[in-house]
Amino acid sequence: MDSHRRKLPIGIQTFSDIREGNYYYVDKTPHIERLVNQNKYYFLSRPRRFGKSLLLDTLRCLFEGRQALFEGLYIHDKWDWQQRYPVIRISFSDGVIHSREGLDQHIHELLGGEIKRLGLTLDNTTIAGRFRELIQLAHQQYGQPVVVLIDEYDKPILDNILVPERARELREGLKNLYSVLKDADPHLHFVLLTGVSKFSKVSLFSGLNNLNDITLDAPFSTICGYTDEDIDTVFAPELSGLDRQEIKHWYNGYRWGGRETTSVYNPFDVLLLFQKREFAPYWFESATPTFLVDILKQRGVFTPSLDHWETEYELLSQFDVDQISTEGLLFQTGYLTIQQVEEPLRGYRQYTLGFPNREVETSLNHALLPSLGVENAPRERRTLFRHLSQHDLAGLEVHLKALYAGLPHDWYRNNPIARYEGHYASVFYSHFAALGLDVTVEDASHHGKVDMSVDFGGQLYLFEFKVVEQLPEGKALEQIKHKGYADKHRASGKPIHLIGVEFSSARRQIVAFEVETLPKGA
Repeated sequence: MDSHRRKLPIGIQTFSDIREGNYYYVDKTPHIERLVNQNKYYFLSRPRRFGKSLLLDTLRCLFEGRQALFEGLYIHDKWDWQQRYPVIRISFSDGVIHSREGLDQHIHELLGGEIKRLGLTLDNTTIAGRFRELIQLAHQQYGQPVVVLIDEYDKPILDNILVPERARELREGLKNLYSVLKDADPHLHFVLLTGVSKFSKVSLFSGLNNLNDITLDAPFSTICGYTDEDIDTVFAPELSGLDRQEIKHWYNGYRWGGRETTSVYNPFDVLLLFQKREFAPYWFESATPTFLVDILKQRGVFTPSLDHWETEYELLSQFDVDQISTEGLLFQTGYLTIQQVEEPLRGYRQYTLGFPNREVETSLNHALLPSLGVENAPRERRTLFRHLSQHDLAGLEVHLKALYAGLPHDWYRNNPIARYEGHYASVFYSHFAALGLDVTVEDASHHGKVDMSVDFGGQLYLFEFKVVEQLPEGKALEQIKHKGYADKHRASGKPIHLIGVEFSSARRQIVAFEVETLPKGA
């Protein structure tokens, strides 16, 4: 099998380099063939490092008629290689821009590069004028309508999203560019814009109402990312020595549609796993925008709800400088994915979001712990792991009491999540989830209760968490037994530990930690 191994295309976004350089390539041309034959104007949102840039470069090579690159691929004998189109490709993926002046200069440089590459001479000096003339002259000189591909169309805005006034200025600068597409229709053959977020057409595209958003379209759900089949076939030579189920558990699970759609892996994660041969949060460490954690901190998000977040399409797709829904932010940036879609009434869809995989659940909760008031989270994580590994429930009690006692007083007063009792449950859940344990939240609410199960080291721990006024009431453990939380776990054959935790809202400490262990098979 080693004789069939190829190079791993880590960070390579150029289609010709992959095809000519003996790199692995997952054939996305079945999707591309469907894409180019159905419509003219498209928009696609995917998180960072999911292969959007490679998709655009593949389209560029296809429209330019570079036939040799597609030999052996699905689309090779289905494409008219005699037809070649001028391609304008613009990417905002490079650098960080912090002013309208800087953005305008950058756009001029991008347009200048395309003008030179296409061998054109233009008269206009404004951004809109140059872009409009570039499209028209390219059509005229090459005798075919133009293909426009725009990569990371929203990055200048996202880089400044925490400074709304500046973000609005940059949005207007981009709108000045994109609005040209509306009246350029006679000169255009195909248009695709990709990015992380979905800004409203009104705020950014100025009349380009025929832009077809395929982000949640089932036929294109796997247009970016790797499927299980891809891992088992294309990357089969790399699987030796790695736990296949762990690969799935750690990195699979992204869905752009309900459970009927195929889930995908983040390519960046998988490629680095195959290179380094170690499981690690590669994507999270490389792609997590600081504004995400800052916004979640400002809004005091109740973390146990993250793995079962119910929402509607309007909130899922709501993203603009002045109005960003929390679920829209988490979904579009890739930290939550669609777990279920229901349509109780025709045309009215309800979505349930959750973490796609172990990497994201562990890493995001770890990143959020400081915003929940937990200082020195790595040390606390090591302590938690030690007690669970040794099955030391007395030590676990001491550890959790010390953890809560150490939460800064100012955090209780200043953090928005302190408006309700859910912050106690958030610290509890996120502390365990950040360790990478198999954590299941049974009943998440904003009322200070979290029923949580932890499966670790051949032991099952069932937690009931209650907030009391001052003194322990003993109701947490009583409720676990009364509601029969252990019943569905008895068939596992593992020892089950019922743990009732009571937290005093007045004293801001754990005042009860009661344990009852059910023997194996009981």
